[in-house]
Amino acid sequence: MSLQQTIAKLIFKLPNGMLVRMAGGKPVVINGRTLEPQLQMVAWNGRNAPPLSSLPAEVVQAATREQLNMLAAKPEPGVAIEDFTIPGPDKNLIPVRLYRPDDQEPAHPLMVYYHMGGGVIGDLDTCNAFCSIIASVAKCPVLSVDYRLAPPHKFPAGIDDALEAYEWALRNAGKYGAPEGVAAVGGDSMGGNFSAIVAQEMKRQDKPIPALQLLIYPAIDLVEEFPSRKDFAGTFSLSTDTMNWFMEQYLPEGFDMSDRLLSPGQTGDLSDLPPAIVITAGHDPLVDEGDDYALRLGRAGVYVKHKRYDNLAHAFTAFTDFSPGSRKACVEIAEMVRDMYGRL
Repeated sequence: MSLQQTIAKLIFKLPNGMLVRMAGGKPVVINGRTLEPQLQMVAWNGRNAPPLSSLPAEVVQAATREQLNMLAAKPEPGVAIEDFTIPGPDKNLIPVRLYRPDDQEPAHPLMVYYHMGGGVIGDLDTCNAFCSIIASVAKCPVLSVDYRLAPPHKFPAGIDDALEAYEWALRNAGKYGAPEGVAAVGGDSMGGNFSAIVAQEMKRQDKPIPALQLLIYPAIDLVEEFPSRKDFAGTFSLSTDTMNWFMEQYLPEGFDMSDRLLSPGQTGDLSDLPPAIVITAGHDPLVDEGDDYALRLGRAGVYVKHKRYDNLAHAFTAFTDFSPGSRKACVEIAEMVRDMYGRL
């Protein structure tokens, strides 16, 4: 551990009131939701950083990788981790990371997990700790997917990899002690977008739908202007400016934002989709569309477990090492997966 990491850990353990005084002097409250002090401190420390939209994509990718690695928690004990590659859709190889708990439950499906990052940033390390939490608590194998990123690989390369990885998991789940021919999907932010799309696309193609869809602060609809897009336009850790920059990198010029492989919220008929766990963060431009999608799924007859963590921010699955609320939420989410598996 570096000296910088040691100092950061000590600071985050200070009393909440002291953290707030160090990070602007008063709590961050938007729409009656108070941001956790530890997250407020991170936001305060990064307040003078240049916006992502002012930097080249490769600079952003390197910088965010370094920052997230500095803040990352260690994987859970009792979880075996293995890196390998699987065949991709364009003769490419997709790097994946498999997590298997020592006390795996044979009846629990393998979960295919897609990391956050707007289709531009993120890798297997981004969600390393959280995937190990899911494996440990839900007692299931988790296959984390390092899909191709823009700008070198624009849409639909990333979602093509996501779909291919899911179908590979269907064929190979039995090799890892999970039920054969069955898999769940999960992801946060863009990974939540991919998970919702995989569920819908399997239904459209009349293929085996996921056993479960875990959607964590998902990007659901790039067409509708939900109020939270303005209310939380400048918040940590996702801003409207950053979202727009992600899409500029991710999409071909002039692309139709209502395409069902980009905006799953534009799909009218949500019936017969897999059971869903929909998680949103209170301080997040995406909170309203996630909440709305959970409501629409329920109205369509889909079994839904929905929870909003009002004092947390976008990307909280990556903050479990220093944010008590994020750690607690991630364990609770994994418990929801375990309980949902018990219903199958």
